[in-house]
Amino acid sequence: MKIEQSEIKDMMAVLTMTVEQADYQENVQKELRQLRQKANIPGFRPGMVPAGLVKKMYGKGVMADVINHVIGEQLSKYIEDNHINVLGDPLPNEELTPKMDLDNQTEFTFAFDMAIAPEFDAKLNGKNKLTHYTITVTDEMVDKQIESYAQRFGEYVEADDVKEGDVLKGLMTEQKEGGIVKENAMLNPQYMQDKKQAKLFAGAKKGDVITFNPMKAFKSEVEVSSMLGIKKEEAAELKSDFTFEIQGITRHEAAKVDAELFAKVYGENNVKNKADFRAKVKAEIEANMAEDSKYKFGLDAKAAIVKKMEKVEMPEAFLRRWVKTTNDKMTDEELDRDFPKMIEELKWHLAKDQLMKAFDVKVEKEDVEAYAKEVARMQFMQYGLMHVDDQYLTNFAQEMLKKEDQLRGIVERVAENKIYEALKGVAKIEEKEISHEDFGKLFE
Repeated sequence: MKIEQSEIKDMMAVLTMTVEQADYQENVQKELRQLRQKANIPGFRPGMVPAGLVKKMYGKGVMADVINHVIGEQLSKYIEDNHINVLGDPLPNEELTPKMDLDNQTEFTFAFDMAIAPEFDAKLNGKNKLTHYTITVTDEMVDKQIESYAQRFGEYVEADDVKEGDVLKGLMTEQKEGGIVKENAMLNPQYMQDKKQAKLFAGAKKGDVITFNPMKAFKSEVEVSSMLGIKKEEAAELKSDFTFEIQGITRHEAAKVDAELFAKVYGENNVKNKADFRAKVKAEIEANMAEDSKYKFGLDAKAAIVKKMEKVEMPEAFLRRWVKTTNDKMTDEELDRDFPKMIEELKWHLAKDQLMKAFDVKVEKEDVEAYAKEVARMQFMQYGLMHVDDQYLTNFAQEMLKKEDQLRGIVERVAENKIYEALKGVAKIEEKEISHEDFGKLFE
């Protein structure tokens, strides 16, 4: 096969490929022989169809398929062998590609437009200033976290009088003849929208009967329908007062900050006393804040690199054509809307590849597994599970890595984090302490 590449101009080149008979003939014959063995044609036993008839019926289609396969294979090989950093995929150049005549030709020429990645330098240097934040962990933050643990490991107890947050169980009776009667109704005055209605229950005791209006109180047919066990449409029409006979009062009491709580949070024999507990809580918050700081540094580093590449020109006409070719359902309006973001992400992808080579970044299996465990740990924390067994985390992470999209995302995050860490050695880094509140404002 002959392959010729034109001179690169404006990041574009044309690749001309000439396929000769020797490039495809053997595979065409092989495909036809296989078809002959499988062909089911009336009047012929399987495997006994004349070769000439098979060629007449399927020859052109087989030839076209084999040539297309050869073209695709050799196109990829040429790009790889010549270390060409292409953008997207080469696209057929119809103007420079002669029409195929499978009946009379044995040699075929194909032309492809090929976009070449631009030359640029994404690496930051001493002129690029980045800030690394250390978030101050205050006593108030430690207190709030301890309070959160105490609430999480608290318990529900029966109470005699109603206080804010209590859940009431009782008999609800509509105040009209033949009205709704709901036994074991559950009600929480804290969630009432009308505070006057909620106040009716304040200080009430078991056995008390309170008259109130459910729809006035909650102002939600969803809440009322759930409470009374009726349809939303029926609740929307409900205007009556109800009595609520209090038969039970359930209150959530926070756990005491003692050895029992210490063990529930950090395991048996890992905390000596309250001072040790506070120290562990503070260290845990500091570790989480360090991850937040690391995330912010990554965002700023990426923004600095993308800004440095603002003036890097891209072959936008080709890229628009490539996007439309690979996303045939995308409209022109959608492309116009999303294209600037696509270009920014493409530049970042190119920059990331360059920086990985510049810093000799390697993503090892151990890195990926460790990051997956950290992702799993953060997911469990969102559900209040702060200290999951390490083996369970490992198993959960391994299941996560079996999913191709999650594996790809984790590999990308690991690579980016290693790049950001390497950038600390070349950019000008300002260390700055900041309150948690002010740190949060940086994201507004």
